[in-house]
Amino acid sequence: MIGNTNSSRLNVTLRVSKAECVLLFITMLWGGTFLLVHNVMKASGPMFFVGLRFAAAALFVSLLCMRSLPRLTMTELKAGILIGVTIMLGYGLQTMGLQTISSSQSAFITALYVPFVPLLQWFVLGRRPGLMPSLGIALAFVGLMLLAGPEGGMLKLNEGEVVTLISAVAIAAEIILISRYAGRVDVRRVTVVQLATASLLSFLMMLPTQESVPQWSTLLVASALGLGAMSAIIQVAMNWAQRSVSPTRATLIYAGEPVWAGIVGRLAGERLPGVALIGALLIVLAVIVSELKFSRRDTAAKCIEPGQLDGDKT
Repeated sequence: MIGNTNSSRLNVTLRVSKAECVLLFITMLWGGTFLLVHNVMKASGPMFFVGLRFAAAALFVSLLCMRSLPRLTMTELKAGILIGVTIMLGYGLQTMGLQTISSSQSAFITALYVPFVPLLQWFVLGRRPGLMPSLGIALAFVGLMLLAGPEGGMLKLNEGEVVTLISAVAIAAEIILISRYAGRVDVRRVTVVQLATASLLSFLMMLPTQESVPQWSTLLVASALGLGAMSAIIQVAMNWAQRSVSPTRATLIYAGEPVWAGIVGRLAGERLPGVALIGALLIVLAVIVSELKFSRRDTAAKCIEPGQLDGDKT
């Protein structure tokens, strides 16, 4: 018997599973891609490069799961197409933005997809965000104002910042869709469909954007193949890991992406102004705050049965 007490305590449980370790690793990879894409934009237009990148990624994954592809179901096809649309919008718009803004700035604006997840769930599913997500959204907005460099107290975004902000909404939709279909589909087959869909749509988007096919170069081909392989790893890992990792837990892990991108950008010589750095830190704080889950446990008068302590792993 445990003695009576009227005190209660706040508990924040941090555990790292194998799936979460995988997400941590791909977050490091993901953060390192911003500078590479920023540099390759000197040799290619955004939609062509995104199409080429995901065509390579689809090829890599399809070679690994060729035997299982004939068993593709309608649910997997639907899931792959929907996720592929969000990937095209997310990566395509993000790549457009990297033509005019730094890789570090792009990474921190992209990180806003985390507080966008509860906003989308509210608008689409009617699930109103709680206190912590709402606080995270407020911090994210302030951080965005500082990162973008407001003039006269007004938020003024340039074209690169606007399209990157929209890409963050698309990435938030991707996270929600992956979690919705996780556990109901074969990861490998869905990944092939979503990558192929993203590639095809990116090439098609060259028509309305009047983007021309660039001249082939070593930088373009090597970057497309390298990022294609990396994208294949990232997408397969996300689909596999999010079968057991909740959307909120996953997005909390993804919060490290802009930090890694900022480190890589800093090593490459990028420098953000002091006020922009404060805004970037606020965005990272917003990401963390929006995913914190506090539980209040009442410890009054609990009776412990024999063996209960050995079996309690919470």
